[in-house]
Amino acid sequence: MTVALWITSALLTMIYLLAGVMKVASSKEAVQPQMAYVEDFAAGQVKAIGAVELLGALGVILPLATGIAPVLTGVAAVGLAVVQVAALVVHVRRGEKSLPVNIALLLLAVAVAALRFATL
Repeated sequence: MTVALWITSALLTMIYLLAGVMKVASSKEAVQPQMAYVEDFAAGQVKAIGAVELLGALGVILPLATGIAPVLTGVAAVGLAVVQVAALVVHVRRGEKSLPVNIALLLLAVAVAALRFATL
């Protein structure tokens, strides 16, 4: 079970680090070609979403890697699952076709949370 937790945590971390850095480090206009939904949000909101994704990505891997407060890995994964539920709502309202990606990320986050809480 530990190997599965590491693999899913690493995958989730890589995906959210990439997405979060892109949103935080780039302007809304630069992000919009890859992420059309940002047109519905203010630039500050896009940066805030990116910051939440970065914190979640770090929270999923750092407590696990350091052994310091390992319960935070599960808490961060639950937070990322909430982010994905919100993303699903936005994408459904916009009629976008990215739902399989959002569902996959939601399932990864739920898996990390379940694996982390199961090993406590």
